[in-house]
Amino acid sequence: MKMTTKAVLLTGVLALAACSNKSDFEGDDVVDLNAGVDANANAGFDANAGGANDPRSVAFFQQNVGDRVLFEVDQSSLTGQGRLILDGQSRWLTDNSDFTAIIEGHADEQGTREYNVALGERRANAVRDYLVGKGIASSRLRVVSYGKERPIEICSQEGCYSKNRRAVTVLAAGVSG
Repeated sequence: MKMTTKAVLLTGVLALAACSNKSDFEGDDVVDLNAGVDANANAGFDANAGGANDPRSVAFFQQNVGDRVLFEVDQSSLTGQGRLILDGQSRWLTDNSDFTAIIEGHADEQGTREYNVALGERRANAVRDYLVGKGIASSRLRVVSYGKERPIEICSQEGCYSKNRRAVTVLAAGVSG
């Protein structure tokens, strides 16, 4: 009986796979849902337009400019490397004024929740203050702290801790207010 059940299931899977022929969906009956839509109506607001090679895209910002700065243990002061990344962020934000940003402050898992929320906030504020000092309007920047609640690495080793001590600039397209 088990062999029969397996045979029936395999036959069903193969039959469904045969039904997904791409050419069945091509032809005169296809409706273009984008017909008549002005392609430039959302220019500058498509976060995925152009990908990492488009200097106005979020992907370019994340991969080429850098969306995060790292901090030392129990510190909220910017490192030299952090300032270099933020210089690039300030240039990008100046050139792309349609974007606002949320700066997320994070901490490693060491210490209490309350301590790490406060430390994450100091880190995010350090980034915001640096960007404002470089000419970015404070109305375009918001700060939030997640403390140790959103780690990107989970382990009790310095290699993980160091990646979690960060501030991340998250972009949003829209009018700043």
